[in-house]
Amino acid sequence: MKLAVVGATGMVGHVMLKVLEERQFPFTDLLLVASNRSIGKKLMFKNREYAVIGLDEAVAARPDIALFSAGGTTSLEWAPKFAHNGTIVIDNSSAWRMDPTKKLVVPEINAESIDSDDRIIANPNCSTIQMVMALSPLHRAFKIKRLVVSTYQSVTGTGVKAVQQLEDEIKGIEGEKVYPHPIHQNALPHCDVFEENGYTKEEMKLVRETQKILDDRTIAITATAVRIPTAGGHSESVNIEFENDFNLPEVRKLLSETPGVIVQDVPESNLYPMPISANGKDEVFVGRIRRDESRPNCLNMWIVSDNLRKGAATNAVQIAEYILSKKWAEIPLNH
Repeated sequence: MKLAVVGATGMVGHVMLKVLEERQFPFTDLLLVASNRSIGKKLMFKNREYAVIGLDEAVAARPDIALFSAGGTTSLEWAPKFAHNGTIVIDNSSAWRMDPTKKLVVPEINAESIDSDDRIIANPNCSTIQMVMALSPLHRAFKIKRLVVSTYQSVTGTGVKAVQQLEDEIKGIEGEKVYPHPIHQNALPHCDVFEENGYTKEEMKLVRETQKILDDRTIAITATAVRIPTAGGHSESVNIEFENDFNLPEVRKLLSETPGVIVQDVPESNLYPMPISANGKDEVFVGRIRRDESRPNCLNMWIVSDNLRKGAATNAVQIAEYILSKKWAEIPLNH
């Protein structure tokens, strides 16, 4: 089994390698791939040194699976080239998510939608993944009618330069800026670029991707995405209006029984999800579960997860694990 990690030198790429090692993902050959400027750079994996190769060489090597985390432009150009050679591409960018011919997968929810002829599979947006992990069991039980979402997102979601900007500002150092305003001691209601409707791309990803993953375009969704000076994970305040009524013990039971979800909801003991405690973990944490007393059939929840792990790297690796678990993937995929 030949595995390629495309974008191996980036922030998500580093976490992908860590997750692959932790989960003991099986492979016979590992290709670490990056842009031309990183070719020849040495990276360590399981105490072995690997030299980074370029995209042309990686395509020619015909890996069975390629985990992509190299940005949308790279993915649009190169994912089809890998796929044409028989590689299954699991892409972490937004390039393919809303393509009607591509699957948008959170394994705990819709892995079974993947079949043997899928060659490009999309990994959802980080803030979408953690939200639908908590919403999916509730949607099946009570049918979601409307969502109002506010996110509080880590600078790690922007990348290594954003983390550096925050660190520079904390130290009082003048450095490169990736945000239009200071992020230290600030909150920016501006994640990604603004679209014509006044919402940002990040906000509209929450709308479009959630409807696609839950396979229900009737769910009305509105979102506000905010960047805050944290580095541990994304937080979300979610208000859910259901078509059918619920009781809180049943909601907590459904969430507690959902693989990958951990309920932390003992407010009288100050127990609730926080980025600082979600950092480095794969689970989605849910708390502050309470009825919205202003409207019937409405629920409030607070959802937190490490955006680089379940929100990106771990979800992609889980998709790869699912592919390997299928009988049609028991033999090398390129043969």
